[in-house]
Amino acid sequence: MTLAPVLDLAQLRVLVVEDEADIRLGLRRLAESVGVQVEEAEDGRAALDLLERWVPDLILTDLMMPRMSGSELLAEVKKRRPESEVVILTGYGTVQSAVHCLQSGAAHFLTKPFDNEGVMQLIERLGRQILARRLTVEDGGAELISQDVRMRPVTELIARVAASPVAVLIEGESGTGKELVARAIHSQSEVADRPFLAVNAAALPDTLLESELFGHRRGAFTGADSARDGIFVEARGGTVFLDEVASMSPSFQGKLLRVLQERVVRPLGSSADRKVDFRLLAATNRDLESKISEGEFREDLFYRLGVVRIFVPPLRERPDDVALLAAHFLRRVAQTSLGGAARPPRISAAAIDALQGHNWPGNVRELENAIQRAVIVCAGEVIEPWHLGLRGNGWEQPQFAGGSEEADMDYARSKQRVLEEFQREFVHRALEAAHGNVSRAAGACGMTRAALQRIMRQLEIEREDYGQA
Repeated sequence: MTLAPVLDLAQLRVLVVEDEADIRLGLRRLAESVGVQVEEAEDGRAALDLLERWVPDLILTDLMMPRMSGSELLAEVKKRRPESEVVILTGYGTVQSAVHCLQSGAAHFLTKPFDNEGVMQLIERLGRQILARRLTVEDGGAELISQDVRMRPVTELIARVAASPVAVLIEGESGTGKELVARAIHSQSEVADRPFLAVNAAALPDTLLESELFGHRRGAFTGADSARDGIFVEARGGTVFLDEVASMSPSFQGKLLRVLQERVVRPLGSSADRKVDFRLLAATNRDLESKISEGEFREDLFYRLGVVRIFVPPLRERPDDVALLAAHFLRRVAQTSLGGAARPPRISAAAIDALQGHNWPGNVRELENAIQRAVIVCAGEVIEPWHLGLRGNGWEQPQFAGGSEEADMDYARSKQRVLEEFQREFVHRALEAAHGNVSRAAGACGMTRAALQRIMRQLEIEREDYGQA
């Protein structure tokens, strides 16, 4: 029997961003009441300044603020700290803007005036999800899950390079799972029992990145109240994963090259070198060869990082992985969001079609977010396409497989498709509100029970999926 890990909310960092001091104080106290660490910022620009020295797990931000709006802050956070979750706080008249923020990556939105209990429950629920994800990664439990043939070269290369200490450059779009590839290499290597330490180079300015990797002495810079070994020292023969290496400045690239060549580091504020022992795995979502030709990346460092190169294909090129990953995320999200004893909803055939018809610009990370959103907003037992929050998915607009099919799609067929999907969502919402009671749902819709049943048969909707008969 395996016991569920204890998730300590005292480890959670929450940032409250609100220009009205009384509301900001109220939100801070609500967050503190559930035991989390809290910092405040009076607007978006102040929040970005704070992000340079304090990384929040969860951000509660007002939508309408001077200097920088909540939506603008959301966009910056997703660029600088994509792992941080954002909740939008909005008045009734700006709910549509908040919904747009959900489509841009926000985890949730709350309308003013707040229900105090609801705010605390939301912080606790999102906090558990964040801590569960972190625990999964730290314990090596994040799996590289795939059955698509296009991922076979990736898994084969992982197996071949794992036993060798050579540097590996993992390439691919954001959200494809490059860190999972790095962890798979580490877990299959001879140093799997030693640390795996990950750093996102894009998230830190040069000074902090140098301190994080090389270490520093006390007083080396403002705020350095004590000495600290850097990650290269802390690895102690293990693996260092350096993500987004394309974002490193040319001056820092030179310092990193020296470490790789001489296997020594010089901590900030020190005049002496320290020997280090680590295996480096690096990742990028940019074309480094193009950056070399543009003079933005050192060619000698490129060859040091990429002794072996592994390209992770985007999710849109791995269609056979979509349903498999969706099922995996559904199990994991349902456990953290609903509790281990709760029965997770199932994904309808229409929702699977919507998932497989989506282009996935955010790749696997976007798919995980879509499933997480669906579990949260689905009040019944079945996840339908509109629960996923996908833009331009298959149930909203006709999807064309090729030129000939597009030519055959006429007005009547398009109208029928839109009408059918409108009926599906309308009936779904009625049954969901009535908890599966067909008579009550029909009455609320202003139709007879027989008429509603006829539509349900046409659309193959089962009342058992919505609770009581």
